[in-house]
Amino acid sequence: MTKPYVKKDIKDKIATIEFFHPAHNSLPSDILAELAITITAAGKDDEVLVIILKSGGNRTFCAGASFKELISINDEVTGETFFSGFANVINAMRKCPKFIIGRVQGKTVGGGVGLASAMDYCMATQHSAIKLSELNLGIGPFVVGPAVERKLGVSGMSQIAIDANTFYSAEWAMQKGLFTKVFDTTEELDLAVEEFAKNVCEYNPEAVKHMKQMFWRGTEDWDELLQERAKISGKLVLSSFTKEKLKRFE
Repeated sequence: MTKPYVKKDIKDKIATIEFFHPAHNSLPSDILAELAITITAAGKDDEVLVIILKSGGNRTFCAGASFKELISINDEVTGETFFSGFANVINAMRKCPKFIIGRVQGKTVGGGVGLASAMDYCMATQHSAIKLSELNLGIGPFVVGPAVERKLGVSGMSQIAIDANTFYSAEWAMQKGLFTKVFDTTEELDLAVEEFAKNVCEYNPEAVKHMKQMFWRGTEDWDELLQERAKISGKLVLSSFTKEKLKRFE
């Protein structure tokens, strides 16, 4: 696999949405936009009862923001637009009336931790260590922060945000509530995700819709909040500090 993609497959009322990028499943703006559109469409599809969100490849679940795109940002509007991509995906997941099951097979960084945090139920392998590396770049996990804090609590979120150099183990993430179960192998993970999705298909869709609204109560302002956070990141990415840090990735 060399070309980035977002694809959706529907089978037995289960929609599997998969994204891929050859740079460790990093997320450029076009992939983010396609993800938000695809999640929203699956949520509106009466043939879909549950959604599985996964990434391609065997190693990294998601490396976060595309460094290539970050390096190319030269004005605040472009910066805000880029970070709004993460806001749009998280808000699409939040508003989706179907449960979204996460399948995390490997390391997860930055915006990828935000995606995992926005899942309604997320399972992983023992290789799925997480890291919020944004402060190392002179920005911060502002857009994904509300989703991460909602899952890990203020203490857990601040711990990994401040300790931006460290990967925290999948077991740590499970203890904090990000992952519900951690498996030894990807094969075991896939079997568990499939079985769980089939079980969810037996639920009353109307009950699921109301439960989802209940679980996400208190996030009604996230359309505005995450957009404000995108503006902050869009400004910081232009700082001389961040520009100097990003030179390492050119």
